[in-house]
Amino acid sequence: MARLLSFLLIFFTLISYSQSSTKELIDRLNTIDDHEKKVDLCLKIAIKLQDSDWNRAVKYVELAEAEAKKTANAELLLAQVYKTAGSIYSSKDVLDVTLQYYLKAYEIYKSSNKTEEIFKMENNLAIVYAGTNNQEKALQYFLNVYHYQKSKKESDKLLKILNNIGTIYLGKNVDSSLYYFHKADLIAKTINNNTLTAYVYTNLARAYASKKDKKNANIYFEKAFSLINTPIDNSLKAFIHESFSGYKLEEKNLDDAITNAKQALELSKGNVFSFSGLRLNKILYQAYLEKQDYKNAVFYFQKYNTISDSINIEQKAVNLERIRLEQDYKVRTQIRSLEEEKKRFKYYVVGLIMVVGILVLIILLIRYRNTNIKNQLEKEKLKAKQQELKQSLEAKNMVLVGKAMSEINRTDNINEILTDLKKIKLQTTNKEMQHAIDIVLKRLEKDLNTDIWKEFEISFEQVHKSFFDKLTVDYPSLTPKDRRLCALLYLDLTTKEISQITGQSFKSIENARTRLRKKFDLTNEKVNLSTYLNTFKHD
Repeated sequence: MARLLSFLLIFFTLISYSQSSTKELIDRLNTIDDHEKKVDLCLKIAIKLQDSDWNRAVKYVELAEAEAKKTANAELLLAQVYKTAGSIYSSKDVLDVTLQYYLKAYEIYKSSNKTEEIFKMENNLAIVYAGTNNQEKALQYFLNVYHYQKSKKESDKLLKILNNIGTIYLGKNVDSSLYYFHKADLIAKTINNNTLTAYVYTNLARAYASKKDKKNANIYFEKAFSLINTPIDNSLKAFIHESFSGYKLEEKNLDDAITNAKQALELSKGNVFSFSGLRLNKILYQAYLEKQDYKNAVFYFQKYNTISDSINIEQKAVNLERIRLEQDYKVRTQIRSLEEEKKRFKYYVVGLIMVVGILVLIILLIRYRNTNIKNQLEKEKLKAKQQELKQSLEAKNMVLVGKAMSEINRTDNINEILTDLKKIKLQTTNKEMQHAIDIVLKRLEKDLNTDIWKEFEISFEQVHKSFFDKLTVDYPSLTPKDRRLCALLYLDLTTKEISQITGQSFKSIENARTRLRKKFDLTNEKVNLSTYLNTFKHD
């Protein structure tokens, strides 16, 4: 409990100190008039606020930009503002926005011919492009920085660049990767920096391991391990053990793989829930699985799953934060654009007020425009109403067509029955039977509406004007049944629906469609019959 209270006391003391420090900077900002000093203070305040109050941090960046534009040395100060803004967004992993700011700064330094700043920005751009998996761009800028550092003869920086280039090539072109790692190795021999040297040896070992060159892989792993007891960071020691463990797992040397993976985990125990921890637990459960030690395999597999879930949740949270900040940046950009437009509008208004005649003309134009808009709205309303009436009328007419088609089906059935009865009458010699059939025939003929197809055409023409006229002109040889089928196809009915309406079999309708295609000369054409008939629409 005492330890917890002590920790909380330190934590709140640090927050209080940070807030006090920020408040002092803000107080100083409010007392000076020098624009350049204001830019510097605004950027310092933004950096201090980036973790505690993001919105205020961004506002101070924007204030720094506004102050920079007021100075005689505006371009270079703006470049400094954009570089700082990029680093602030980079701290939140919002790489797209970071890239926009860095590119702005880079273009200013290029136009001002500031060589050292150009290559600093190229190094930043290379790192951002590597983070966005744009290897081509990352290599382009890293190579530019490499050639610059080569001319400057700064060994430490040159070695780091070569190591970065080699790492990018590692998953793309192993030979190129080895070329740059060996160049880094040559420089490492001239400087006394065990940390950089250990990184180079480990990367060389990884590269040779990926080439299946066991001899050289073992040589460079031995060299890396020779530095592991020197004063180097635990994270680097863990990296060496992890790389060696992965290599030994590939070589099926399971005991070495397990030993080194455990050592790496021990060295990075403060950061278990990381991608490194995920990889190490995966190595361990795979190694134990190969050894058929299922108890340990299950144990490390469960740990692997736990870390994986944790990273996924954390990654989702980071992604959500990144999306929120990107959206916030877009909104702020739009607001700034609107504010700039508003300022320009104010200047226009001032100019227009000075010219009374033009102002009157503008008022008249605005009134005219408003009248036009009102008229346009009325037209749109009228058009919408007409469309609604048209749809209503079409719906009613379609109901009439449906009823007519039902009558057609009934009439066809009666005609078929009449034909069948007449055949039966001719075949029977029984007078009473013939008399009975005559009575039935008369009743059926009385119910028979011979004008039903005419009624259908009239109803159909009310909805689709001139369809039959154009169809008859182009294809005069069509029979009434053909014309009926054309009308039904024009309504985009399927063969099944037509069969249900007319009472004919599915096959009969298909045959009728085939005959119709022949009459239209569409047998070898990939044209839908309904689509073709819709070309007969009225103008």
